[in-house]
Amino acid sequence: MSEKKFPISQEKLEEIIAKYPTPFHIYDEKAIRQNIRRLFKAFDWAPEFREHFAVKATPNPRLMQILAEEGAGSDCSSLAELMLSEAAGITGEKIMLTSNDTPANEFQKAIELGAVINLDDITWKNMRVCQRLCPSATIQATSSPAMTSSASLWKQNTA
Repeated sequence: MSEKKFPISQEKLEEIIAKYPTPFHIYDEKAIRQNIRRLFKAFDWAPEFREHFAVKATPNPRLMQILAEEGAGSDCSSLAELMLSEAAGITGEKIMLTSNDTPANEFQKAIELGAVINLDDITWKNMRVCQRLCPSATIQATSSPAMTSSASLWKQNTA
């Protein structure tokens, strides 16, 4: 494994601490861009590959913009995350909503943004709500081996 080098000097770090109250986060934009490019390169054999950044992991609009500039989308689980994606300039199928027991207004926002709706609720209640709100929405459902369904992926696009 290669040795990791902290991207700024001790002196610069002390200047930052003097200027900004702690705690704070420092992100290395160059490294973020390099890493996402390496990820896409690793999957260049799969032209349909999409990366959706889990917004809940780091709901930071600037990080989302950087990743979007590099071709990544966002994986959202709430209305707030959908709104962050929209504010970061991410729309359409670059957004995936993966949520359980989702209120209708969150589905409505996802549909408004043109997001892919990923259902992973075994009750399939969410699918009926989505289909009622917008029958032409792109809906994807996943199942696990524990489910009785033999399908591992189902996608409906009635548009």
